[in-house]
Amino acid sequence: MSFQPRYASSESPDPVEAVAQFAAQIGHEDVETILFFCSPDYDLQVLGRELKNTFSCTCIGCTSSGHIGTEGFQHSGLLGLGLSRGFHARAFIIHPLLDYTSVITDIAETIRRDSEERPNLHRFGLLLVDGLSMAEERLVANLYQQIGNVPLIGGSAGDDLRFEKSFIYDGDGNFISDAAVFAVIETSSPVATFKIQHFVPSDIELVITEADAEKRLIMEINGEPAAQIYAESLGLTVDELTPTVFSRNPLVLSFGDEPYVRSIQKMNDDLSLTCYCAIEEGLIVSIGKAEDPIQTFSQAFEKVHETIPNPAVIIGCDCILRRLQFEKEGLERQIGEIMVQNRVVGFSTYGEQYNGLHVNQTFTGVAIGG
Repeated sequence: MSFQPRYASSESPDPVEAVAQFAAQIGHEDVETILFFCSPDYDLQVLGRELKNTFSCTCIGCTSSGHIGTEGFQHSGLLGLGLSRGFHARAFIIHPLLDYTSVITDIAETIRRDSEERPNLHRFGLLLVDGLSMAEERLVANLYQQIGNVPLIGGSAGDDLRFEKSFIYDGDGNFISDAAVFAVIETSSPVATFKIQHFVPSDIELVITEADAEKRLIMEINGEPAAQIYAESLGLTVDELTPTVFSRNPLVLSFGDEPYVRSIQKMNDDLSLTCYCAIEEGLIVSIGKAEDPIQTFSQAFEKVHETIPNPAVIIGCDCILRRLQFEKEGLERQIGEIMVQNRVVGFSTYGEQYNGLHVNQTFTGVAIGG
């Protein structure tokens, strides 16, 4: 029998009622794993308690800056997915984030053992991580390097653009910060991971001559103050640099033929630039050139369908900066419809993970066959 995911959502602001509505839609029979995303506005202590008391299966989730479900973009509430027959998830909590070495060793060993015992199953990794930790780069790079031949996608938890505190569900009734959950999901259904962004490298190339990767700071570009050179390359002055300029002109790194977006968060008083992603000294980057987001999105899903002809569901992690752009340009409804047509369930993130890299202004996803 084909795999049928169970969708559920509630926009009730009351955590007890929200979990009750969510559970009624998902049901309990043969649900192996629940994946959920929730508004940070909930009393998370109550929400966590209700999730633990209601579900005996593995629950994986985090706070977000909005979700994606059967109605497209949902800005509040609780939303998720139940995976039943033929799915098995192992969830590993990494907390605190700096102490990831031993956990990653355990994860790698578990994957190796499972692969030997069940060689015919398909596997992928899903990483949900505190989006204000500034720890994603090192964590995802080490994780992907250790786990071997397992594709990985993920997203950074949000807090509705407050940038104060984001939370990961620990599987035992608690929401915690400075943490990540890494789930290894295995299934007999075919799976395919992919990423989508609508920025490509332009002809404007810049050399990062001074940076602090740990703090995600670029101090100098081409040997001059970073903001000054960035502004000049766009034909602007530093006084004209705004969040809109940054979101429409991100930096793009290329590895081989693949572009990866690095977004700028803000300009600082010393004309350094704070980014949403680390950029190392010595790298050559270009300023991103936008392509049509509707066309890019539609074509990317068509390509996914070539690998997985009729996905039962696509789990997606979509950058909040993308949604803000779609809202500003009046594209939110159209993009939402494309997601509904492609059965996307996911959330708006503070950054995305794709294999060993942390990126921005990107949609990362895994398509699961029916």
